[in-house]
Amino acid sequence: KMYDMRQLIRTLCDEGSVLELREQFAVGIITALCRIEGVPMGIIANNPSHLAGAIDSPGADKAARFIQLCDAFDLPVLSLMDCPGMMVGPEVEQTALVRHCARLFNMGSNLEVPMFGLVIRKAYGLGVQAMCGGSSLFPAAIVSWPTGEFAGMNIDGAMKLAFRREMEAISDAEERR
Repeated sequence: KMYDMRQLIRTLCDEGSVLELREQFAVGIITALCRIEGVPMGIIANNPSHLAGAIDSPGADKAARFIQLCDAFDLPVLSLMDCPGMMVGPEVEQTALVRHCARLFNMGSNLEVPMFGLVIRKAYGLGVQAMCGGSSLFPAAIVSWPTGEFAGMNIDGAMKLAFRREMEAISDAEERR
């Protein structure tokens, strides 16, 4: 089911306090300054309407720079996660995704301000770890909505890896599915 992460952000934050930064760059990650209960903070969020919320190279850079900005100005960070992981494939590897995501991990691990995590829906693999400071153990608090799903990877990918030979033996594409 689709939903608007920006609407969710506006709902969580004090009325009229959301200032989104770099909205047109790296649209897979949303970065915003806001106030929640009067407390100024930064928000990073996966955008589920772009690549289903997966992290790509521009998104990793955008999130890392924003976390660095929040750290420099002593703003706590709230991470809203709906992340199926990091993008994969030859095209993505040409964009040096591993290097870009490593920067996000490094920024998160060197963060001196509090980070809070809220899982909205998907929390899969290294992508969600990158979104919460390099480790799911790092944030000051991490909570999930009842709709949250936690896994090392999504079920389709896990099934393809675990039962690859059996699935290749099935000739009918519909049955294999």
